This record gives sequence, structure tokens and C-alpha cells, in this order.
Amino acid sequence: MDFIDLKSQQSRIRESIDRRLAAVLDHGRYILGPEVAELEEKLSEFVGCRHTIGVSSGTDSLLIALMALEIGPGDEVVTVPYTWISTAEVIALVGATPVFVDIDPDTWNMDPELLKAAISEKTKAIMPVGIYGQTADMTLINRIAEEAGGIPVIEDAAQSFGATHHGRQSGGLGNIGSTSFFPSKPLGGYGDGGAIFTDDDELAEKMRWIHLHGQSGKNHHPVLGVNGRLDAMQAAVVLAKLEIFEEEVELRGKVGEGYSNLLTDASVQVPFVAEGNTSVFAQYTILSELRDEIQAKLGEAGIPSVAYYSVPLHLQPVFSGLGYREGDFPVTERVAALGLSLPMSPYVKSSDQERIAAVILSVLSEG
Repeated sequence: MDFIDLKSQQSRIRESIDRRLAAVLDHGRYILGPEVAELEEKLSEFVGCRHTIGVSSGTDSLLIALMALEIGPGDEVVTVPYTWISTAEVIALVGATPVFVDIDPDTWNMDPELLKAAISEKTKAIMPVGIYGQTADMTLINRIAEEAGGIPVIEDAAQSFGATHHGRQSGGLGNIGSTSFFPSKPLGGYGDGGAIFTDDDELAEKMRWIHLHGQSGKNHHPVLGVNGRLDAMQAAVVLAKLEIFEEEVELRGKVGEGYSNLLTDASVQVPFVAEGNTSVFAQYTILSELRDEIQAKLGEAGIPSVAYYSVPLHLQPVFSGLGYREGDFPVTERVAALGLSLPMSPYVKSSDQERIAAVILSVLSEG
């Protein structure tokens, strides 16, 4: 059993992938080719934003956003410690300081009730993460940011792209949104890639410069930039996947619902989707005091599982200089200690879910 089944998806769209990749090979415009522009246009329509910029990775999308906002040494950016390291990594890379706030015990996303206390006169951005497939409470976070003087909000939608918050698409819920096309993501390519979303014309122009070495025109570089371009081959793959993306989002919801129906009465905490939200279930994650025992038994049965972010960011050696200690973020530490992600894709069969649930329930009954 695959942890993420990309083979079934590929078999559905192989003809489209082959056709689109052949077109790239025929025209030979591998960098900033027409597929990139086509993908940007279609993603803008999907998200409901004015501008989309295809970039080289989800990490670079966040980095470029921070650079466009001119965030640097002496500045602070508020985010969460329960996420992949890229979220905080890019803050440090521009010379700013990550400031962590704990997560909500139900959604495992940024707790808006703790956000106000983390904002200071040095705060130059807030970066909520849509963990495991649903957005944070972006309505409340945006309100707090506005009341604090219009602090920019950068939505890290690497895992929540395709989900909605009160009817609006993830990626379009902040001043800047970003996503990743890493192969395991709900909308992934066959390598690294990502995209940035915004309605702000000035920011969009600046981010386009930055992702092309700070170039606004041939031989003219008004700002420092990076090599952050999305290549045409990856754009071609994502375009093929976009053709079935809305159907896959629906299928993901059904798989998530199936897991929850099988496990709701068990002594595990299943994902909670907040009112007004939908989830794309980038991962289906449970919490259990018997996580290690469950993972071992699943492994014996040939079923893969992953304990993501088991060492949260505030306890990572690279961020030891920030002065955080164990116990500072109790919800994060609990979720990190108990969380286990199960096989998840639009193509997980009901029979496989029943088999997975049976193993989990057997461990719980013995424990």
C-alpha cells in the first residue's frame, strides 16, 4: 500500500501529461514557457485573485513574499511551531525573527486568541499555515492584523490549497497566498514548484521581479532577487492535474469522511473541520496516546504511516537562539507527540480504510 497513491492519478491523466510534456519538448521554451503563463491564468481564476506567479518551490514562494514586503533584520514575523521548517526557515533567511504562537487544540492551526499577545511594534507580517488540509481562522486573523495597523498576512496554503474558508478558496485569503507543487501536495507536480497569489498590483509586480533575479526588464535589476522561476515541464504536469483537481478534492473529502466514520467512536482524536471550512485532507492525521504502538502494528501489516513534525520548530536546534523551551507551546507539543498520519489520497479504497481501521482498533482494544 502506498502512503500517497500517485500511480492511480497518473493512469487517469497520462495521456494529457504526455501530450503537454511533448508540447514543451517541441517548442523548447523550458524556462518561462507558455505553460507557465497558462497555469498562472488558470490558478488566478481558480483562487479568485488578480495575480498568480509560478515559482520554483513552496519555500521560495514564502521567501519571495517576505522579500517583496521588505522584511529583514530587526523585524518579526508571527507564525506557528507546528509546521514544516520552511515556514520559519524563510523568516530567518531574510534576517527577521520568527515569533511562534501555539495552535488551536481542535484544528491544529494558529490559535487567533493567542495572536494578539504575540504582536509587537516589530511585527511586519503574520504567517498562518493551513495544516493537513484546512485553513486557519483567516477571518479572525485578518481582522486582528487590520486592527494592529494593517499588518500583512501571508497565507501558507501548501497543504490547504483546494480547501475553502467561508466559500473563499485557500491561497486567496491573505494579502499574499502561497502554495507548493511538491508531489505529495493535493495539487502537486513531479518535482519542486509553487505559486504565489495576490490582489495587490504593486506587490505582484515586485514579486515577479524578485523571482527573476530582481529583473524588471532586460539588463535592468531594481531590486535584489532570486532564481525562483517555475519551469515549463512542471507547469505542464500541474496543468494536467488541474483538469481533475476539483473532482479529486471531492474524493479527498469522501476519504476523510470514511476514516472519521470508522474511527470516531475509538479512543483517538480525529481531524476536526471548523465551521465555515472545508478540508482537502492533505494528510489524514489522528492523535493517540498509543501512537507508537499503532504505527508499529500498521508497519507489521504493510501499512505505511508518518508522524509528521514530531519535533516542533521551537525545539529544533537551529532555532535554539530564539530562547524557547519545552513546555512553551503545550498544544503543539501534544499534537507533535501524538499525531500519526494515515495513507491518504483521492484513491484510497474503502476496503483499505477498513483494514487500516481494524489494525488501529485492535491496538486500542489491547491498550
